[in-house]
Amino acid sequence: MRISTQGEHGCFHEVAARQYFRNEDITIVPCTTFDMTLMAVKENQADFAIMAIENARSGSILYNYTLIRESGMKILGEHNLRVVQNLMALPGQQVASIREIRSHPIALSQCMTYLNHLRGVTLIESDDTAGSAKFIKENNLKNVGAIAPAIAAELYGLEILAHGIETYKKNYTRFLVLGDEKHVNSDGNKVSICFSTGHQPGSLAAVLVRLAELEINLSKIQSVPRLNGDWEYMFYLDIELKSDHDMGLVKNTLENYTRDLEVLGIYNKGEELYES
Repeated sequence: MRISTQGEHGCFHEVAARQYFRNEDITIVPCTTFDMTLMAVKENQADFAIMAIENARSGSILYNYTLIRESGMKILGEHNLRVVQNLMALPGQQVASIREIRSHPIALSQCMTYLNHLRGVTLIESDDTAGSAKFIKENNLKNVGAIAPAIAAELYGLEILAHGIETYKKNYTRFLVLGDEKHVNSDGNKVSICFSTGHQPGSLAAVLVRLAELEINLSKIQSVPRLNGDWEYMFYLDIELKSDHDMGLVKNTLENYTRDLEVLGIYNKGEELYES
């Protein structure tokens, strides 16, 4: 089974993929961008894609909501990953000797409390956490560090100088598993939908009232600009269903109060992670 990920081998997407497909024999297909991650599936270079959609500290990745909807692919599952950030460098380096730290901008932002205590260090944004570790190894860069998963240090022969440097210790990222519509689940306890509403007062409130009347738990709501120049928004909702809920009834009810309603996926809720 081939799984496309955004990032080089050893990235957090790969960690999430191996945890989610832990009982499967998988091959990781590294991709540079989120667009290319989905394109790999559409062009039959991968069977499924895994994509980050939100982080407990950094929030939602708005672009990915639009990307999923416009791709026509469906959400097949989700996985919650505890993200542990590590500072790594070539063997023999010391934290005091590091003059440059490279990583993805979100990874850097998650470690600013630690990074703010360093002096004389330049932060360099890159496309990928693991890719930064690979870059250091391939170019034999001394006095340069990367922030990446621990597996990246193992893969690229680097030494971890500081473990668990993320500011927020409940640092979780939610990943979505995506695939072709032919793999769509017919059941599950979680549904992702999107729709637009009119500009009339209370149009969104009417939708939320209908969900409440159906005794459906709304676990997330996210607005994303439609980019049509008219200041319109798409609303992306995650709702949780009980065993006796009729998804057909839910959809028919919402169609009366929304426009462009689309079910992005029916799947099972990812395991909740808790850490004291």
